[in-house]
Amino acid sequence: MDRRRFLKTAAATTIATSMSNKLAHAIATTVPMRTLGRTGEKVSMVGLGGYHIGMQADEQESIRIIRTALDNGINFLDNCWDYNNGESEIRMGKALRDGYRQKAFLMTKIDGRTKKAAAQQLEQSLERLQTDHIDLLQFHEVIRDTDPDRIFGNDGGMGAVLEAKQQGKVRYLGFTGHKSPDIHLKMLHTAFAHHFTFDAVQMPLNVMDAHFDSFQKKVLPVLVQHKIGVLGMKPMGDKIILDSNTVTPIECLHYAMNLPASVVITGCDSMDILQQALQAARTFHPLSEQDVATLLAKTATAAANGQFELYKTTHNFDGTYQNPQWLG
Repeated sequence: MDRRRFLKTAAATTIATSMSNKLAHAIATTVPMRTLGRTGEKVSMVGLGGYHIGMQADEQESIRIIRTALDNGINFLDNCWDYNNGESEIRMGKALRDGYRQKAFLMTKIDGRTKKAAAQQLEQSLERLQTDHIDLLQFHEVIRDTDPDRIFGNDGGMGAVLEAKQQGKVRYLGFTGHKSPDIHLKMLHTAFAHHFTFDAVQMPLNVMDAHFDSFQKKVLPVLVQHKIGVLGMKPMGDKIILDSNTVTPIECLHYAMNLPASVVITGCDSMDILQQALQAARTFHPLSEQDVATLLAKTATAAANGQFELYKTTHNFDGTYQNPQWLG
């Protein structure tokens, strides 16, 4: 081989190796995407929780957390009309300026059970978030047995959100709750009775839930059957599960990610916690049956009576219980 051909071959090999290394790095640092039920939307495996954004003392740091998440492949943003008296939405709205709105699949929630309350809260959320549409709007805290009938009843909140969808203010509809899988099932079946199927449903999915009054066992199969997007929340039970000293944060996130969830939503009130979420998504591999069995064995005793799932067993997490006027 003459010198010129040798140099060309060496250069081509160097370029190919460099491209291969860059591709490998890109794959290693990419947050995997999943499909949101039958909507076909691609959403990040891990989602950024909205409540903790408003708890961060420094507004600019909150904005930096949101933008860093978006820049690093997390496109699913969670929020709610009532989080921190609206501060969570206000900060997220500021973070979504300068082209960041186009990177986000934006979800927020409303508490209103009446048509009037639901419409008012949606308009306030749109204003705070500085956007003309919400990608996914959800009824928040469906935790009472009466909630499904109120939402779907005459002059109920469903009328307002369906009108908003027709007007282009909302793309998809869902509901959330953390109290009882049986109430989730009632909400789903009430919707079916009204010839309506939600696009997404949000609920606790974690290593403790699997043992006690389980959303995973009761609700998840129904959502999968109807191709409804599954939004897992409280993978660490707002850090309370970590107090059991049975599992690590990464184990908690990987357990939830191993379920057929479109997104696992986790609260990030600091850059360190955000990096933890990113690491969990980037390093996730499907767990073996033995891996799952090991995690469940480690948490079985601690989870038996719900002491680390206070959102199920107390009113500590029930914002609408403390503020019933939000329901309308």
